[in-house]
Amino acid sequence: MNQRYQTGERNPVAIGFAYFAGIMLVMGGIFQAFDGLVALFKNEFYLKTPNYLLQFDVTTWGWIHLLLGVLMLLAGFGLIAGQTWARVVGIIVAVLSALTNFAFIPYYPIWSIIIIVIDVFVIWALAAHGRELAYR
Repeated sequence: MNQRYQTGERNPVAIGFAYFAGIMLVMGGIFQAFDGLVALFKNEFYLKTPNYLLQFDVTTWGWIHLLLGVLMLLAGFGLIAGQTWARVVGIIVAVLSALTNFAFIPYYPIWSIIIIVIDVFVIWALAAHGRELAYR
């Protein structure tokens, strides 16, 4: 660890990663909500694949994505505002989002993989650097 930050000073790089994770949570929430709205209003947009592990209706996937999107938005705005609870909620919601999108890969693979990558970055940034936001 750098000598400069051992004295209790805040690491600006860590703060930047944590804020960026909050912004990515907001963007991921918008993406999830958009994904859910498309599934609810234009469900023929998604390809249905037979013999997949989770056989949900596209409308059910729409509600799942919409709910996760709203939770991600709330956690992201909470992180940006420096709320301590938002760090834990952000990690939990990002894990749920990654798992949901993994199960959604047969319906819309590239989009789901992009969301999973965003979620993995958010989990890493909040777990490694999220504490820095609490000490503004």
